[in-house]
Amino acid sequence: MNILDKIIADKHKELLLKKLVVPVSQLENSALFKRETISLANALRESKSGIIAEHKRRSPSKSIINQSLNIEDVARGYEHAGVSGISVLTDGKYFGGSLDDLLYARAAVKMPILRKEFIIDEYQLLEAKAHGADVILLIAAVLEREQIKQLSEFAKNLGLDVLLEVHNEEELKKSIMPSLDMLGVNNRNLKTFEVSTQISKDLSEKIPDDFVKVSESGISSVEAIKELKQYGYEGFLIGENFMKTNNPGENAKKFIEELSS
Repeated sequence: MNILDKIIADKHKELLLKKLVVPVSQLENSALFKRETISLANALRESKSGIIAEHKRRSPSKSIINQSLNIEDVARGYEHAGVSGISVLTDGKYFGGSLDDLLYARAAVKMPILRKEFIIDEYQLLEAKAHGADVILLIAAVLEREQIKQLSEFAKNLGLDVLLEVHNEEELKKSIMPSLDMLGVNNRNLKTFEVSTQISKDLSEKIPDDFVKVSESGISSVEAIKELKQYGYEGFLIGENFMKTNNPGENAKKFIEELSS
């Protein structure tokens, strides 16, 4: 069983418990549920940098990245740096995140927030909305086409943007549908955890122009982004590169300044 299979198996167990503890009605009645969301897809189209900066404490591939920082400080630092949006990991067991992180980030910033999670159920979309997210991630590697359609349409009905992540052409082909806003190419092989931006380049022309193209993982240099922009990418998800420093916001700011120069 690879790491992704393990995460999804645990996610099914976690959801059974969550649904017992927090009913759907409680999520729908939360203060943030009626909030008008901000479109990350629009923010990326209008942005010069296209950076989506991530808050991530640890990962299965790198173990601890940064456990010492306050998420509100990180989020404010990113916003001050001029990023287009923030990605907040909410998986607890493997990434050290939580839904509370979403709430704290939402309280701290005005920019679009992506709930980075392994989504397999509509309940998680209600959670995202109730905790202040604007965008959700769907991972083609763990969903059938019908699930992608059902979950993306449900998210759109909630006013959430949808970023769909693929790792290869096969996943891309099964995923293209009008209920998506952004198509992300993950440069990390989820089975081996090896990283190469070549995947983004190879898939770029196969992604229709109706979608905002996002390149994810393994982007650590300004050169990599300038190169990917030539392939039509408008969004760039950067996590570990900023989070492994003592001041992610300051590092994001320098990175964006270098990118703009």
